[in-house]
Amino acid sequence: MAEIIQSKKALAVNPLKVSQPIGASLAFLGLNRSLPLMHGSQGCTAFGKVFFVRHFREPIPLQTTAMDQVSTIMGADENIIEALRTLSDKSKPDIIGLVTTGLSETQGTDILRAVKDFRAAHPEFAHVAVVPVNTPDYVGCLESGYALAIESLIQTLVPESQCAGKRPKQVNVLASGMLTPGDIEAIKDWVEAFGLRPVVVPDIGDSLDGHLVEAETSSLTIGGTPRSEIEIMGESTATLVVGPSLDKAANILKARTGVPDYRFEGLMGLDDCDAFTQALAEISGKPVPEKIERHRAQLQDAMVDSHFMIGFARIALAADPDLLGMQVRFLTGMGAEVVAAVSPHKHESLAGLPIDKVIVGDLEDMEKAARAAGAQLVMSNSHAADTAHRLGLPLLRAGFPQYDHVGGYARTWVGYRGTRQALFDLANLMLGQHHELAPYRSIYWADDRDGTGFQHVVASSAAGLVH
Repeated sequence: MAEIIQSKKALAVNPLKVSQPIGASLAFLGLNRSLPLMHGSQGCTAFGKVFFVRHFREPIPLQTTAMDQVSTIMGADENIIEALRTLSDKSKPDIIGLVTTGLSETQGTDILRAVKDFRAAHPEFAHVAVVPVNTPDYVGCLESGYALAIESLIQTLVPESQCAGKRPKQVNVLASGMLTPGDIEAIKDWVEAFGLRPVVVPDIGDSLDGHLVEAETSSLTIGGTPRSEIEIMGESTATLVVGPSLDKAANILKARTGVPDYRFEGLMGLDDCDAFTQALAEISGKPVPEKIERHRAQLQDAMVDSHFMIGFARIALAADPDLLGMQVRFLTGMGAEVVAAVSPHKHESLAGLPIDKVIVGDLEDMEKAARAAGAQLVMSNSHAADTAHRLGLPLLRAGFPQYDHVGGYARTWVGYRGTRQALFDLANLMLGQHHELAPYRSIYWADDRDGTGFQHVVASSAAGLVH
């Protein structure tokens, strides 16, 4: 059991946290023909858009209600109604994700009432789904904002029903914010290998995987989970929940539909992967495919090959709770020692981790703990690059954002193959920390300027001339 230690600093010196509005917007970017709408100032939205563009290196559809000084004081409900009307009329989205920011939350905006007012004023846009999410950016983190968006999405679009199992080959996958587009693709392949059809919510593996399309521009997301698929989640035979942050969303879905679920804290490492594979075999009633058996055997071989480098390695981690927990279980399972673990947000799942303590703080807290404990490697997002440089340690980039590393968004961490690659990368970084010793030269080895130095020294020594 880990002790949760809350940092007592009055401010974040070296911020680790990515805000809740960005997390909620990321969830809506994984839905087809969707459009995130941030209720706040233009600067709030521009800041989030910069994060997304630098991380994914793609154009990102993101809109704002453009609150100014007057609407901030006098009320900004009209901004919401006008923004929803304009976007519904011009962009014609299937889903609009209405996300609050610190400015609108501090003002006290009631977005549920604003959506009702919009419906009353513009019944012609009843076909456009509006999903309101309260995500103040002064609490929580990316993963918690992401989870809040999925909770509201289920409450808004999934009807109450008793049709569980009507589609025996269909399974729901609630995917945590810690998963990359590469992870989502790997999970879909994993599920499909058992003859099942996954409905992934949200599916950033389809919308943000980095692929060229024929359309030059689009004001909406291209790819992702269609609204029609979300509306039939109650007919699935099972739900696979990846990440503790989605437990509340899973509870809401189960209460509304009665679909049984299987919950996983992560999908990295032999134990996690085996549990997921066993669940798929149970749901499908089919044996484990040979290719998955082979992937498992490859991971076992990689564990044998890399345990000399990773065993007892002293590693410092900084990440959101779901990602931190998955990394901790993976590393400790390989015999590594997590000497510093920092999360920007407290979540109950952190208390069950197999380490001594978790600090709720920032990258400065991680840096101090890593230096004091003699860490050998750092795992975190790109914000930790300067921290790793000051510590003189290699950095394995994981999480959001990764703006100084091309392709980090597409990397696969989960599954047997993703875990195998992570082992190789960790082992290589640890090997890079060990340098060969300089060759020993005896004092009797003279400069061989005339080509006979060695023989001269030996002969002179034998004659008693060299002491």
